[in-house]
Amino acid sequence: MPKFLQYGTGNIARSLMGQLFSRAGYEVVFVGRNQTVINALNRERKYLIQVKDRHPYDIWVENVRAVSCYDRERVIDEIASADLMATAIGPDALPQIYETLADGIKKRDKPLNILICENLRHMSRVVKSGLKKYFPLNYPLSKRVGLIETTIGKMVPIMPEAIREKDPLLIWAEAYNLLLVDKNGFIGDIPRVDGMIAKENFDAYVDRKLFIHNLGHAALAYLGYFIYPSHPYIWQAISDKTIEKVVGATMWESGGALIKEYPGEFDEQIQGEYIEDLIQRFKNPYLNDTVYRVGRDVPRKLGPNERLIGAAVMDIKHGIIPRYTALAI
Repeated sequence: MPKFLQYGTGNIARSLMGQLFSRAGYEVVFVGRNQTVINALNRERKYLIQVKDRHPYDIWVENVRAVSCYDRERVIDEIASADLMATAIGPDALPQIYETLADGIKKRDKPLNILICENLRHMSRVVKSGLKKYFPLNYPLSKRVGLIETTIGKMVPIMPEAIREKDPLLIWAEAYNLLLVDKNGFIGDIPRVDGMIAKENFDAYVDRKLFIHNLGHAALAYLGYFIYPSHPYIWQAISDKTIEKVVGATMWESGGALIKEYPGEFDEQIQGEYIEDLIQRFKNPYLNDTVYRVGRDVPRKLGPNERLIGAAVMDIKHGIIPRYTALAI
């Protein structure tokens, strides 16, 4: 059985990555710092995802185990023997794993493809720059490591603490289950995994996720909190028809700019279907995604290349006045 090594044991790591690759026939090995989750994964060797939708269903993810990130030598051995790897630990935590990752790569006799599941533009450049510090100057890193950018649109809500304490492995998630990956990042053949879609012009899809999905989600959270501060849930905010129209118009500002930025990838029909699908997913009352989760970490989200300011800059570049985006800002 091939081995998929997943750095991170959080929501995306388990709700999407572990699930997709387990279903594709991989043994999934998680690396994390939460000892309670690690112990539970090693005890149960499976975990449950509850899909919160109009037609709910359960997914059992099997053939899993876990290793503590503090057991450095064991992690290095897991990296050395993995068939494929991914990270989903947050951009700020990436520097903490570069040295261990480099030591694992040095022990390998074949290249390693790494899926970078971080909410970060140009993430492969960031990871390559961090890794290079731990290799000799002449090390052929580009031939030994495939750094594959991803975009992940799956929404995973914050679960009540009482439920997490009862079952630390349980995950709630929406039904959306796609992983977009950069076709050009792989070394060798691209694994066949149901739900994983390889794209050529990948910057276009990273920007679409950030400047439509993330922008619209943030705009919805901020408008919802401003108008209905007592409403905790995203679906409550978008149930206001005026807010729905404003959020849709905000996403269409970027949608139009992205058509001009990437004319070979997007047109009005493609963008319209993408935006309408997002609006319907935002309306999902069964997910109970919170305004707090979607709107938190405001300083980062107001960064110059982030979902709000970055989207406005792209709009202006293409002659679109970002009226509704400015309202969210």
